Amino acid sequence: MSEWKPKRFWTSSAVVEADGGYSVELDGRSVKTPAKAALILPTAAMAQAVADEWDAQEKEVDPTTMPFTRSANAAIDKVRHQKAEVADMLADYGDTDLLCYRATHPEALEQRQAEAWDPALDWAADVLNARLVPVSGVLHQPQSSTALDTLRQQVHQLDEYRLAAFHDLVSLSGSLILGFAAAQNWRNPDEIWRISRLDEIWQTEQWGEDEEAQKVEKTKREAFLHAKRFYDLSV
Repeated sequence: MSEWKPKRFWTSSAVVEADGGYSVELDGRSVKTPAKAALILPTAAMAQAVADEWDAQEKEVDPTTMPFTRSANAAIDKVRHQKAEVADMLADYGDTDLLCYRATHPEALEQRQAEAWDPALDWAADVLNARLVPVSGVLHQPQSSTALDTLRQQVHQLDEYRLAAFHDLVSLSGSLILGFAAAQNWRNPDEIWRISRLDEIWQTEQWGEDEEAQKVEKTKREAFLHAKRFYDLSV
């Protein structure tokens, strides 16, 4: 039996100013989150993106076609109520950052990692004032507590909307540094995503494509690019 989906009950959506930001109204009725909180967005552009998703619904409401609405709901219903915990969890990626753990062979992969990942670490040292040091192999080696504390402070400065987006930028890429790099426009987000997938790309070149893995990669890439767009609309 197929899952029940709510029917479209409104004729038009509108973005209106509200206390603390902007809301979306459906025929004059304000949209609420699944937890029944007011859906207040920080910018008019984000509110418009949410309104456009509601406008695009036809006979039934399909949440899978409403990524901006889902992200806004997550920011309000989840991240807002555990902001410090989410920030700490993301900051912890710095001590095991993808960019710091390098292959010990073959030489071609070592060189490719250095060429792709060293510039990101250099950028973080210059812009974020935090130098993380690459190591050979997969065994954990602690990073500088000063660098980690600096990165942690910057994560905690994010509001719930940016933090919701930042969560996906970091967790999908496996790198706190690449999360910051995407958020702060170091390079275009598609290139940053490819940098995060360097090891997987290498394996594909050696052994050929796996159809199922390619589907998973496509879904993750789309989520990463959406997170970047949501982050940009938050400010």
